[in-house]
Amino acid sequence: MECALPTQERLLQEFPMTAELIHRLHFAFTITFHYLFPQLTMGLGLLIVVLKSVALRTGSEAWDRSARFWGRIFGINFVFGVVTGIPMEFEFGTNWARFSQLSGGVIGQPLAMEGVFSFFLESAFLGLFLYGEKRISRFMHWFSAVMVFVGSWISGFFIIVTDAWMQHPVAYDRLPNGQFEVLSFWQLLLNPWGLLQYAHNMTGAVVTGSFVMSAVGAFYLLEGRRENYARIFLKVGVIAGVISSILIIFPTGDLHGKYVARYQPAAIAGMEGLFKTEEGAGMVLIGQPNEETGLIDNPIVVNDALSFLIYGTTKAEVKGLDQIPRDQWPTALPLLYYAYHIMAGLGTWFAVLMMGSAFLLWRKRLYKARWALWALLLSFPLPYIANTAGWMTAELGRQPWLIFGLMRTSEGYSNTVSASNGLFTLLGFMGLYALLGILFTVLIYREISSGPEQAAIEKKAVHAG
Repeated sequence: MECALPTQERLLQEFPMTAELIHRLHFAFTITFHYLFPQLTMGLGLLIVVLKSVALRTGSEAWDRSARFWGRIFGINFVFGVVTGIPMEFEFGTNWARFSQLSGGVIGQPLAMEGVFSFFLESAFLGLFLYGEKRISRFMHWFSAVMVFVGSWISGFFIIVTDAWMQHPVAYDRLPNGQFEVLSFWQLLLNPWGLLQYAHNMTGAVVTGSFVMSAVGAFYLLEGRRENYARIFLKVGVIAGVISSILIIFPTGDLHGKYVARYQPAAIAGMEGLFKTEEGAGMVLIGQPNEETGLIDNPIVVNDALSFLIYGTTKAEVKGLDQIPRDQWPTALPLLYYAYHIMAGLGTWFAVLMMGSAFLLWRKRLYKARWALWALLLSFPLPYIANTAGWMTAELGRQPWLIFGLMRTSEGYSNTVSASNGLFTLLGFMGLYALLGILFTVLIYREISSGPEQAAIEKKAVHAG
């Protein structure tokens, strides 16, 4: 115990339990938990449209029931996304009051539009899709699925636009009192950073949706039941999965990475653990960043790869952390490094698994290949981890800035809310969200156990028209 005390004291000195840290942890926890739900709804939105389109064209009841089944899964996710998303709106005022006061003239507009599209467009047509099938035609039921998809993706766009402005501020002016105002709303919406980030993020959502759909299909086949529906889920999931798993690497990930290297060189250096500027910089596959020595311990490096990926030539110079002032380094450098490598490693696995599964599907052997079905089933949590790691990479890479180059994180939090008060509410949210997580798991398990037959309307739907 005596030996442990100095270590505890050193940790408290290096990582003091300040109000700023608590507010950061509070928002990080709530937004991480919240995003578990929208990433699936945005991914499933597209896949449900595919299911309904095939059902509309062929008249297949199996494809129609499949769409209804995933619509119910979508609905559960949507409800939990709303419940966990609302507190974040209040956190802007309670935990980040100074940031909200200064930047509200910019971020308030896209956030308000996200709320309008999310609640008025997506929710209205979701209700029509789930409960209005008896009263509308088949075409209108398909159209309601399309509008749910459009609403969810537009909502995601406005959220990305908000974050992109914090990453790469454009079309703004600063008033004498320090507040920001928008000079051009269209330039704000068409922020190049936002467009690249949006493409990458939404592709990641489709990866999540495709893996979840494939996993449920694999689960049914491994249990030897609902084979007809399982084949539909696997076919749609694997085809969507192989396309999105490739697109998330190239071109969306590649272009976004090059843009980050151009405007946030400290983030790229931290992600790659590049402490010293190098010509022909290598890409570290495995290793541990050591801030004290400025080296990567136990590295496995692909020589010249980083220079080639960023600049298209193996001899290009990549700026390291040695050319960046120490007070502008990412504040959680090891966490940034590991988050990026987890994201990149899992992204590679997604492409390999889905390409292999697509090959087996093409050869008509996937439905009998139990090893592949087990791989798909066990991989369903991995897109959630990869998407979380990707967002951590983006947000940790921006540090120590809250608005890049304009406002530091230490300048934006609510300094009138003490660390103890913030910690009290954080613990409360953790307990409440644990209960929500259990409830969500029970509801999803019940739907999957009941299957698509239960998702069919109790009395066969009679469409108007």
